[in-house]
Amino acid sequence: MDPNRLGAFLQERREQHLYRQRKVITGPQGPVVQVDGRPLLSFCSNDYLGLANHPQVVKALQQGAERYGVGSGASHLISGHSEAHHALEQELAEFVQRPRALLFSTGFMANLGVITALFGKGDAVFEDRLNHASLIDAGLYCGARLQRYLHADPQSLQNHLSKSAAAQKLIATDGVFSMDGDIAPLPELARLAAEHKAWLMVDDAHGFGVLGDNGRGTAEHFGLGNDTTIYMATLGKALGTFGAFVAGSEDLIETLIQLARSYVYTTALPPAVAEATRASLELAQQETWRRDKLRSLIDRFRQGAQQLGLTLMDSATPIQPLVLGDNKTASRYSEALLEQGYLISAVRPPTVPEGSARLRITFSAAHDEHHIDQLLEALDLIR
Repeated sequence: MDPNRLGAFLQERREQHLYRQRKVITGPQGPVVQVDGRPLLSFCSNDYLGLANHPQVVKALQQGAERYGVGSGASHLISGHSEAHHALEQELAEFVQRPRALLFSTGFMANLGVITALFGKGDAVFEDRLNHASLIDAGLYCGARLQRYLHADPQSLQNHLSKSAAAQKLIATDGVFSMDGDIAPLPELARLAAEHKAWLMVDDAHGFGVLGDNGRGTAEHFGLGNDTTIYMATLGKALGTFGAFVAGSEDLIETLIQLARSYVYTTALPPAVAEATRASLELAQQETWRRDKLRSLIDRFRQGAQQLGLTLMDSATPIQPLVLGDNKTASRYSEALLEQGYLISAVRPPTVPEGSARLRITFSAAHDEHHIDQLLEALDLIR
């Protein structure tokens, strides 16, 4: 972009109601957050199990810092791989019932590292049209032929697969789609992967810790076991900390250690964060009431929204989008809610398709029923 055009570009964004601004939070995450000294009831965090400020998680972080210091010092392959990292990888692998797991600093880096390490020229990558940007970018960067099938449409995927003569094929999908809240049709995708001898990769950032009886994510939700070849999930959502991991076979993980550039060439996650995540993972397994409460809150909101005549997308997850259409209306709703003391961001293109600007309402086990009722009343007032 021409540097002389930057000011004009920003003005155009403002006029199109697409300008994004950060809000400064002055306290911890929770149902109520402090923004510019003002308490707001928040419904836009991914802290699904309410663990981001849990006392045991905070204590584990503090103790980890006392033991390991603040920084990891280097990449995992130099001198940055601590016993805290190693223990967390083993515990994550055991939890998701895969042979091995590998920590990455972010989910974006995990997806980029996996796909660019394993696929390239002569291969084909098939992705859902609504996949997260990290999967799409990885598919573009790796050099393989990227083909995007219709959202959650196995027949569309079948049509693409049947025409491909690629040396290797990868089917990559979100487990839970981050903007719509719906769940990928994994049983059908697993069947197609087996039929066409393709890899299947699931980015379960929004399903891990939330879906399934034990919180093992989208595959457990469908009773699939280990049918997904490559499993990725993030630690900054349901577990409330930071980072990501990839789980799979022994050979897969060892190959990523050798070839995944976003793993090899970056400083390791601070060991104290790994210790906090270990505490969080233990809580997620022990306190099953968190998932039960979350499902109850989701049901309460959906029933209340239906009574008010609000049209929600078909989602049984903590992500409950209220599609409003144009950017101006979505921004108006968000601003009106802010005036009433509610923090819900308007999500607009290019994050979502044109004409589908929305409020992305999310719930946490830290919310209570009266919070849901208050939100419904607020939404009713601004219609």
